[in-house]
Formats: sequence, structure tokens, C-alpha cells
Amino acid sequence: MLATKLSRPLLNFSVKALNFKDPGNAFRPVQRFCFPLLSPCGSRSYASEVDQIGSRAVLITGCDSGFGFALAKHLHAKGFVVYAGCLQKDKGDGGSKDLDNMNSDRMRTVQLNVCDSKEVDRAVEHVNSSLEDPEKGLWGLVNNAGISTFGEVEFTSMDTYMEVAEVNLWGTVRTTKAFLPLIRRSKGRVVNISSMMGRMGSPARSPYCITKFGVEAFSDCLRYEMQPQGVMVSIVEPGNFIAATNLYSPERIKAIADKMWDELPEIVRKDYGRKYFDEQVSKMETYCNSGSTDTSPVIESVAHALTSTTPYTRYHPMDYYWWLRMQIMTHMPAAISDRLYVY
Repeated sequence: MLATKLSRPLLNFSVKALNFKDPGNAFRPVQRFCFPLLSPCGSRSYASEVDQIGSRAVLITGCDSGFGFALAKHLHAKGFVVYAGCLQKDKGDGGSKDLDNMNSDRMRTVQLNVCDSKEVDRAVEHVNSSLEDPEKGLWGLVNNAGISTFGEVEFTSMDTYMEVAEVNLWGTVRTTKAFLPLIRRSKGRVVNISSMMGRMGSPARSPYCITKFGVEAFSDCLRYEMQPQGVMVSIVEPGNFIAATNLYSPERIKAIADKMWDELPEIVRKDYGRKYFDEQVSKMETYCNSGSTDTSPVIESVAHALTSTTPYTRYHPMDYYWWLRMQIMTHMPAAISDRLYVY
């Protein structure tokens, strides 16, 4: 009886046969991807929005490009007052110039390096002093700033591990702690951009996975603590959107690989050999050239977390291949998931 009940929902879940070890399957056109409780096909049903969006302010980190830049424009179009944190604002480079050229009093770019405590504190002071009513606080904080790299554990330097963690993990913690008093005043929202790799490991991605696993844990603990304060915390876990965010160009991949090889200890170079090293770099090139080029699922997930009266704890904007892989790797015995996807 129990097996019958559990099997019925799967009748509506149609996925063609996949070669699980080949990420290329993830990017075939989706013919049909329906799951019970998701409505319409492939999307969650959204509840009503909070009122008075036009009087609410949101700060977003990492708005120089990618998700942050697109999100700043999207939330501005919805009526929010947007504080767009940009690493390159002082240099007049990146997205800050385009956002400033909008000439809107609701689009306010802010110099913000999430690795610099002084810059974060100055950003808090700037936001607090420019809010229409500081006592009502800041409605939303979106921790989007992040960097990525690749390389197996023996190929990756400790400096690289610390550099990625300083932005992705400690930058998120530092910025959140600084802005929480303003968020608490408004009983607002914190939205942290994690990744599907914050839920499952992947060969050659340990620096990135470590930081995103940390963001997941930090977000969960923060959610428990903020619930009595009326603050809601959501996590957005994008799939493979590398092709859309321009994190890796062929030139950047080559530069990272060349630097990595040059800095390897001689014993590691000798034991693995250049052929094996180049094969792993080639796999990364294939991965980076694939993935979705449409960032709208991520942008809409963040917008929902900020505007819905009942935001979700976790959002999964990703292709069905990665969604299924994440479910299997996080819910099935490792002996099975490892055999399907890794070995």
C-alpha cells in the first residue's frame, strides 16, 4: 500500500533516460518537467505580494555584473528603492556606470567590497543616512557577491581556498551582521545566494563547494534566530548558469590553469602528469560552455523571496537534470549516488 502511494506522484514526473555522468544531458530542451505540487508545469505557485513596495528599500551585493546587475534592474522596475553594491564603483567600471546612467532616484549605487569591513560599515552608514525613514529600517538584503574557481584538492593552493572563502562565505557573514539591525527594524528579508553545490559536492570544485555549504549552514542558523524577530531568511540555490554570468571565459580558464600548473609542487606534477591535468581542465571548459543562458529563474526566485507574504526557505532555479541529481545526491545512500554521478 505504501509503495503504491509513493509511486503515484512519480507518474507525473516525466524525464527521458539520462546518462547521469554526462552533464551535457542537462541542457537538452525540456520537453516535459512536471512535479506534483508545482503549478504551473515546472514552477511553484506564488502567494500574494507584500504591500507598499514603492516605499521599501533593498541592498544587493555584487551588482557589477551577472545576477546582481540583472536583479538591481528587475527590482527597480518593480518599484523598490535599490542600493546596488558595486566593487568597481570607485573606478567607474562595471555595472555601476550603467546603473547610474538610469538617472533614477530609486537606483543608488554604493561602493562595496564585502571583504573590507570598513567599506561595509561605510555602506551601512550611507544607507542609514539616506533612507526616507531610518527608523523603519531596510526591507531586504541580498547577499549575491561571489567568486568561483576550479581545481582538484592537490592542485589548489591554500591562498585560493582563503580567497574564495573570504568573498563567498565571510563576505556574506560580514555584510549580514552589519545590516541586520536595519533589517530587524523593518522585519524584513535576508536572501542569500548559495548554489546547488552548497548541497552536493563535485570533483575539482572543493573551494567553491566549501563556501556554499557554509552559506547554507549560516543561512539556516540565521533563519532560526531571526524567526522570533519577524525577519525571514531565504536561500536561492542556482544550478549551472555559468554561461549566463560570464564567470569563465576561455582566456580566464587558461590563465587559472597555467598559474595552477606553474605553482604545483614538483611531486604533484610528477605523480599526476600534464596529460591528466589538461584532461581535468578540458572537463571544466566543457562545463563552463554549457548551462542556461537565461538568468530569469534566479532573478524571479530572489524577487519572490523579497515580495511574497510567504517566501520559501529554499529556491531551486535549475535545469531538471541538476534538480534530479541534487535530490538523489542529498537523499540516497552515497554508494548509489556516487556510482551514478561520480565514478
